[in-house]
Amino acid sequence: MTRPIVSMTELEARLTNIADACRRDDDRLGYFAALYQVMSTYVREGIARGRFDDGPRMERLACLFAGRYLAALERHRAGEATPQSWGVAFAAAPRWRPVILQHLLLGMNAHINVDLGIAAAEIADEVPGGLPVLRRDFDEINALLGELQREVQRRIGTVSPWMRVLDFVGGRTEERVINFSMEKARDAAWRVAETYAPLDAPGRAREADGLDGRIAHFARVVEHPGRKITLALLPARLREDQNVAHVISALQGPRASG
Repeated sequence: MTRPIVSMTELEARLTNIADACRRDDDRLGYFAALYQVMSTYVREGIARGRFDDGPRMERLACLFAGRYLAALERHRAGEATPQSWGVAFAAAPRWRPVILQHLLLGMNAHINVDLGIAAAEIADEVPGGLPVLRRDFDEINALLGELQREVQRRIGTVSPWMRVLDFVGGRTEERVINFSMEKARDAAWRVAETYAPLDAPGRAREADGLDGRIAHFARVVEHPGRKITLALLPARLREDQNVAHVISALQGPRASG
């Protein structure tokens, strides 16, 4: 098992390496890695600008949080069992039918709905005053990531133009079409942390296992949202850039000016 990461710079480098390898291999697992790289850069810059009450603590949280994804990906690549929620996301990567947004949401579903709350609770173990002390910085990191949403939508739109049309027409495509709300997921992550934090080790293991099963069930709904919606998404999929390497580059690629 690769050693844990200890800095945002190291995290960005690790994610870049994953995305680059996926680009070479035409592997759609690189979509989430590319998006995560961009998000990690925003978090690092936010820490440097002093957006958080405790920058070093936020860096530890971000690294611990990311470590759960990196460990799951490493186990998947080694042919070992992964958390169920990550397993659904990884299994979808070779499949042609999901649109780019679905691949991204499957990763975010596992990482935010399971990993974020658990990581916050584990960081709270080392903080005098426990979990409540983390709340402002937890909300701030979510606000920071919310600011990134329009830029992410712009990048997706360059390779998935019909999803951009759906955003303009209906707004909030991920919630209206695929029933996934980032705001609700982040709120749920804090509730996970509140449930998880006071438990002993066996209780935490049981809670994590049960949570993972529930989120895996939701992941299957994200991937297979029903015949009507799946058929509605087909024209968008046909209009998407079919070159996996191009999509990864677009998700990583430069910020819009202005």
